[in-house]
Amino acid sequence: MGTWSLRAAIFGGLIFLVTAGLAQAQDPHRPAVGGIGSPTDAMIFYVAHGADGACGSGCSDWIAAEGTVQWDTHKRLIAILDRQAGRKLPVVIHSWGQSNLNVATSLGRILRGRGIDATAASTVVEACNGKDETECFALKRPGGQLDAKLKAPDAPCDLACVLALAGGVHRSLPPGTRVILSGMEIHNRLAPNVSEERRQGLTVRFGELYRIYLRDMGIDTELLDIVDRNSETHRQTELPASEWLRLRLVTSAAL
Repeated sequence: MGTWSLRAAIFGGLIFLVTAGLAQAQDPHRPAVGGIGSPTDAMIFYVAHGADGACGSGCSDWIAAEGTVQWDTHKRLIAILDRQAGRKLPVVIHSWGQSNLNVATSLGRILRGRGIDATAASTVVEACNGKDETECFALKRPGGQLDAKLKAPDAPCDLACVLALAGGVHRSLPPGTRVILSGMEIHNRLAPNVSEERRQGLTVRFGELYRIYLRDMGIDTELLDIVDRNSETHRQTELPASEWLRLRLVTSAAL
């Protein structure tokens, strides 16, 4: 995994940074992904198939990444990539909720290590038409191929989305995408009360690690300057499309 990834994994197991201010209510009927204690909105991955060119020039198949980035999300990404028999399908990110940012960077490193492209959009599965969330989830959860189409994401591409997207070899965002950077908050899965002094120290340390990550991915670290300001002021910043290329968040502006 390398020294940085191992260090991030140790930090991310218990103490981690999460997105602040963009939590989005989801259907309470969506089942949990894992076992007891697994959050209902944890990110799942499945293969989608659309019309020729649905996910770019000559691209009709993609991996949909859908849900909140949780402590074990990277394991599910590795699992679905391993099942593709060498096919490098692009990953289409649709994230929401209070995501684990350490794991989001792990997703990005996995994508870059596998030579995978990435974008952000909503995957609309044809077989889900007329079905409730529980039935639709049951279709998606196994990860097998489903006929689908892409549309601009229902949720903004938040900080977790941005960090995962950064790992794509080629990165794009379709017209209509909203990129909204919030701040970050320290969480401890076992002990929610973290002292203010430790919170500040950890925030600085995580910020250093995320800047290393963005530089490794070829992204301008000005993104983290914006996030740091938002953490202090409890505000959000919408990043206009004109800034995507300047900050090297994308390598092309559209699918």
